Amino acid sequence: MDFILRTWHKSDIDSVAKYANNKKIADNLRNAFPWPYTYEDARGYVTSCIEAGETRQCTRAIDVDGEAVGSIGIFLEEDVYCKNAEIGYWLAEPFWGRGIMSAAIRQLTEDAFEHYDLARIHAEPFAHNQGSRRALEKAGYTLEGILKNRVFKNTEIFDSCLYAFTR
Repeated sequence: MDFILRTWHKSDIDSVAKYANNKKIADNLRNAFPWPYTYEDARGYVTSCIEAGETRQCTRAIDVDGEAVGSIGIFLEEDVYCKNAEIGYWLAEPFWGRGIMSAAIRQLTEDAFEHYDLARIHAEPFAHNQGSRRALEKAGYTLEGILKNRVFKNTEIFDSCLYAFTR
């Protein structure tokens, strides 16, 4: 399926509110991604992506047929980790399993290495999130380890995985 990565626009708020309000998505992300996901949450997120600029982060809408159906971003770290960044993402459920996310991860990873002075980009999906783990692996990321009892989400403690792409 064809998609593009593009900068965010205020007109994306409605589609983000529509697609992000999904418990299956929220259950696999940090608590900063709320559930239920409201129109106000969408407005806050899209606005923050637009206003943040690209000095310390690079966020993109995942656009299919002119509609924002997900988000992906690179977030630069500081101090002794200044050559590192974290990648984070989500995709609307109707688009799962179509290779969109692995291609988006690959594309934004390449763009980030070109644009920023990085040695490493990492991701930390929950261990049970096989779809996210598979997308990272297809994009060339390597599993570096399993972090035991790392996550407390929805009253449960479980493992996460550390994946990285290095130069």
